[in-house]
Amino acid sequence: MEMKVLLAQPRGFCAGVVRAVDIVELALKKFGPPVYVRHEIVHNKRVVDELKAKGAVFVDEVDDIPAGAITVFSAHGVSRKVVGNAATRGLEVLDATCPLVSRVHTEGQRYAADGYEVVLIGHAGHAEVEGTLGQINGTVHLVGSVEDVPGLHVKDPGMLAYVTQTTLSVDDTREIIAALKMRFPNIHGPDVKDICYATQNRQQAVRDLAKHADVILVLGAKNSSNSNRLREIGEEMSVPSYLIDDADGLLPEWLHGKHVVGITAGASAPEALVDELIAKLRTIADIQVEPMSGVTENIHFKLPPQLRHFVAGAA
Repeated sequence: MEMKVLLAQPRGFCAGVVRAVDIVELALKKFGPPVYVRHEIVHNKRVVDELKAKGAVFVDEVDDIPAGAITVFSAHGVSRKVVGNAATRGLEVLDATCPLVSRVHTEGQRYAADGYEVVLIGHAGHAEVEGTLGQINGTVHLVGSVEDVPGLHVKDPGMLAYVTQTTLSVDDTREIIAALKMRFPNIHGPDVKDICYATQNRQQAVRDLAKHADVILVLGAKNSSNSNRLREIGEEMSVPSYLIDDADGLLPEWLHGKHVVGITAGASAPEALVDELIAKLRTIADIQVEPMSGVTENIHFKLPPQLRHFVAGAA
């Protein structure tokens, strides 16, 4: 069986994920293990397992961390309550919150400080959403779909603003913003600016992939919002699309009658997973691998001050 494999561009790690993983690895080198991480540093089992093997300890809450220990907050961000609890316990914190998530926090705080009620467009229970809800003082309404908009009850429609989770589908967010503007014409907000560059680029890459592929395989965790959106976009474009953790998740029957397989990876999925999936495909068919053209990302985020000096000294 002959098959073409198209690789989406871009795919995999974004700058925020690279920064978060680097923070944990550099903290282990500087301070030595254990380094405690509140929640998964990013939503990917392979990344978490590799960091565990190096001495990272992942916990649910800061109360599970010994007083005074080196602590990393995940890329998804945390609430002010978590920040306060860490300070009370004397934890030395390295904040791996993605700078683009921090920007959303700042926007929400600014709106609240100016007296606005805030609508947060996002998915209930997601780590980023929980952190953002806990960063904004005042009234915050969580909206996950267009259907939620008619049920919103606000004090003053003229004093309403919105912010968004960074990893949503651009299309879904546009629809929700349009519904909000239809109901509240004076609502303030940033259009889709809060959808991060990496999310937008990866979603566009899947749209490009779907024009050529007979089936799309998305590497990413089931609890990864951006990975789920990639699979959904493929399905919306009428291409059978599957989200898998790694090569072991591939079912050969998905490939029956397919001549062009598209592969992409969520922003938390390492490139090694793509390489392993290609290797598995080689055991099934005679494949020709072809990278797609697309956006080349050259974004780099600064490390926390505690680690910048360490890196500079090591260099």
